[in-house]
Amino acid sequence: MSKLDELIKDLCPNGVEFSTVGEILGVNRGRRLTKSQLTDDGLYYVFHGSKDAPLGLYTDYNVEGDTVIVVNTGAIGGVKYCKDNFWCSDGSFWLGHSPKMINKFVYYYVVQFEDYFYSQKRTGGVPTIDRDTVSTLSIPVPPLPVQREIVRILDNFTELTAELTAELTARKKQYEYYRDDLLHFGPDVPMVKLGDFATIVRGGNFQKKDFVEKGKPCIHYGQMYTHFGIHTEETLTYVSNDTFEKSKQAVSGDIVMAVTSENVEDVCSCVAWLGSEPIAVSGHTAIIHHNQNAKYLSYWFHSQGFYNQKTKLAHGTKVIEVTPDKMKDILVPLPALSEQERIVSILDRFDTLCNDITAGLPAEIEARQKQYEYYRDKLLSFQQIT
Repeated sequence: MSKLDELIKDLCPNGVEFSTVGEILGVNRGRRLTKSQLTDDGLYYVFHGSKDAPLGLYTDYNVEGDTVIVVNTGAIGGVKYCKDNFWCSDGSFWLGHSPKMINKFVYYYVVQFEDYFYSQKRTGGVPTIDRDTVSTLSIPVPPLPVQREIVRILDNFTELTAELTAELTARKKQYEYYRDDLLHFGPDVPMVKLGDFATIVRGGNFQKKDFVEKGKPCIHYGQMYTHFGIHTEETLTYVSNDTFEKSKQAVSGDIVMAVTSENVEDVCSCVAWLGSEPIAVSGHTAIIHHNQNAKYLSYWFHSQGFYNQKTKLAHGTKVIEVTPDKMKDILVPLPALSEQERIVSILDRFDTLCNDITAGLPAEIEARQKQYEYYRDKLLSFQQIT
């Protein structure tokens, strides 16, 4: 920052000029390619309606690398910096080049406006944004040495976050490997039907509209896809006493499982409730009451061994469901409770490292992201010369 301060003091102490993206860079629409034109042995990525996932590969390119794109349909408003040559299809705009601008600086500035671009979409017919939405965006034009130093600083932040994210991905794979290995047993460990040691009942029927700010704790089935992990002692939401009394309830140690989903991967997502008081449970769930280690069961319900069995029970097309009654026949490995506790203690350490939002890698990634956003906003705030 000290070097940047010196550059600003020397080169633009009174502020910088502003222009519009259209005036200084130009906004160009890509050229359509159909999926039939894509090829597995193509050398160049084709970007259409997503900034993350290319449409495919093609044998030619129509835009040189070191270029910024803005998605105009599909994932509307997404901004991406393309380092290598690529084909820009008509689902994205690509920004031109200027001798006054470093394109990586353009990216760091324009990416701040993804939400703004999305808010400007036209909803009649196929949702999209107009070229003017991007071309009229005001952009600062500081001296090139200032741009270059800002890019260097922000690149360092993004590189560190990418390294942490890669490490987290590796740790998760390691965690999944050891989890499945620990939960794979030989013939000395009995495989017991879930219905032989647990009772399974359907959840209740309260809805999101029944949530209140203060009241009795509750879990809605949708929260298991987005918030809860292996176990929890606190809920996100509450219902009134009257709704609570009319609802199906889970007690401490029960497993709460979502039995409907949009896909096979997410169906049967579950959490072990370890709080001290009963909770209301919504519909589209199963409440599993048992006499085993709750966290051990929750870990097993997240394992490959369980996945292989649930896929045989799942049915439906648009909505995937596993009927609670059919779950009674699922076979669960049941080592002694002392062995279950030992396995849980090992997996808890991995789980904290990979998933805990207050400790471990996710917390560090979140902190680095906030730090990046703080410095990005600070670095890219310029006074305009009047």
